[in-house]
Amino acid sequence: MSAETIIGKQSIQFREPPHIVSAASVVGKKESEGPLGALFDQVEEDPMVGQASWEEAESALQKKAARLAMEKAGPGVPPVRYLFSGDLLGQLIATSFGVIDLKLPLFGLYGACSTIGEALMLGAMTVQGGYSDAVLALTSSHFGSAEKQFRYPLEYGGQRPLSATWTVTGSGAFVLAHSGGKARITGATPGKVVDYGLKDSMNMGACMAPAACDTICTHLEDFGRQPSDYDCIVTGDLGSVGQKILLELASERGYDLEGRHQDCGMLIFDPETQDTHAGGSGCACSAVTLAAYLLPKIEKGQWKRILFVPTGALLSTVSYNEGQSVPGIAHAVVIEHC
Repeated sequence: MSAETIIGKQSIQFREPPHIVSAASVVGKKESEGPLGALFDQVEEDPMVGQASWEEAESALQKKAARLAMEKAGPGVPPVRYLFSGDLLGQLIATSFGVIDLKLPLFGLYGACSTIGEALMLGAMTVQGGYSDAVLALTSSHFGSAEKQFRYPLEYGGQRPLSATWTVTGSGAFVLAHSGGKARITGATPGKVVDYGLKDSMNMGACMAPAACDTICTHLEDFGRQPSDYDCIVTGDLGSVGQKILLELASERGYDLEGRHQDCGMLIFDPETQDTHAGGSGCACSAVTLAAYLLPKIEKGQWKRILFVPTGALLSTVSYNEGQSVPGIAHAVVIEHC
């Protein structure tokens, strides 16, 4: 592989940057009542989405977002050949059952809440590598299904600490192709698993912040850039607690992110009026915020370049109940105006 593609310790530079030709966001009622509510493509007032279970509802969200993104791509874009998708549920069941009717070859991904970053990165590599003319990157989460799997049944009504985040109900989808969009993916930095030994599953911002710092700082070092080279460096769902930790850790490594950093989990909800505590989380948090809010700013030329860094907490019910810590991971994707 050419030296101009491999950058630094762990980064990638795309010689022929794939374009994001379309994006779709489908969310629930609570998300539509937040600061970004008017920007989402579709709102599902019914949290069950007409289905019999939370898991089936999440699958339905994926199907709706995927089909909408492909419709928005238009007839001039080549047919989608491969699908890169994942979710938070065990064995990716929201994805497995959600994409059956799409009849697309599937690469199932798990990066927890960082999954859309992994999907965009691998999709871009596939398009640039000539293995497909167009691919679909997709992910989802659902408050009900996440609470059921990772915490307590909703009927339990347990009290949530102020460090907790609220899982976003929604799905985000993106079609990538060689050309045809007003935004393109020019680089990426895959993240490493970082574990500071934290065990509080109700404070995932603190668990993920070290991974976010590691990926962002490594990216800046690999590309020889400063935070000021980006209009915005936006993480996935650190929330207000994780943001503070990230800024402190980055400062220790010589990078001042103050004024450049935003977090999707802090953008999507109003903590004062929506009782979401530290902010939003879940695979859909960064995906729908990118589709509805961040990407349009790039496409319109309001921003020239952003570093999109979805973050994930790599825990499971098995590892948590066995007393394991909560490692984090973060994947960075450079998105620029065409």
